[in-house]
Amino acid sequence: MTTYLSGETASPSQNLDVPSRALAIGAHPDDIEFGCGGTLAKWAAKGCEIFHLVCTDGSKGTWDPDVDGAALARRRQREQTDAARILGGSAPVTFLGWTDGELESGMVQRGQIVEAIRRLKPDIILAHDPWKRYRLHPDHRHAGFLATDGVVAARDPLFFPELGAPHRPSKMLLWEADQPDHEENLDEELFQRKLLALKAHSSQYESTMGVNRLDDESQLVAFENRIRTRLSENSLSHNGQLSEVFKLIDKI
Repeated sequence: MTTYLSGETASPSQNLDVPSRALAIGAHPDDIEFGCGGTLAKWAAKGCEIFHLVCTDGSKGTWDPDVDGAALARRRQREQTDAARILGGSAPVTFLGWTDGELESGMVQRGQIVEAIRRLKPDIILAHDPWKRYRLHPDHRHAGFLATDGVVAARDPLFFPELGAPHRPSKMLLWEADQPDHEENLDEELFQRKLLALKAHSSQYESTMGVNRLDDESQLVAFENRIRTRLSENSLSHNGQLSEVFKLIDKI
């Protein structure tokens, strides 16, 4: 149950009507696939145009100190493009290209988010929840605040007037929320689509997915099982159904 400031409780909401357009904003390549990949795949299969925006270049996403950061950034851009295509992405990924680990939620970056929102005109925006407690990675916090601050600026005409006509999305879905109140249910086909998109990020197998030998099928199976268990335990309905969960903001 979700507790509101008034003390009232309400059952979590489920399965929004499929939007015409959705924009997902992530800090790094692969964050979107972890946070909402199944939801994007579900909507894309039903005719929604889905768009990816990635704030950083992912150039530090490795445990290998000898990796060429520029080469890693190029590889991660290719991986993200492939993952977006797997989920049914309808346009090239927008890469802001800020250095991994150095993202800031400043006015320049906010303007970039506003430009994307006004250009793509999404009905729903999906992003990191910037208010998650004890979040360590600064890029995730900043990307979340860029999304929420960018929505406010994109909707109002006197913010960044040089960036085009204002656009007001109807909703936001924030993943990694401490108190989620909305779930999007996934069937097995959608789960496999999410998993396939995650596996497109092969540079992250060791550091993020716990797979240090690509020829060891058991490690890939273990990763799949971890994702499946997480989605099952996420269910706000407590019925074991695979679900991606979010904080829903519907007053924008």
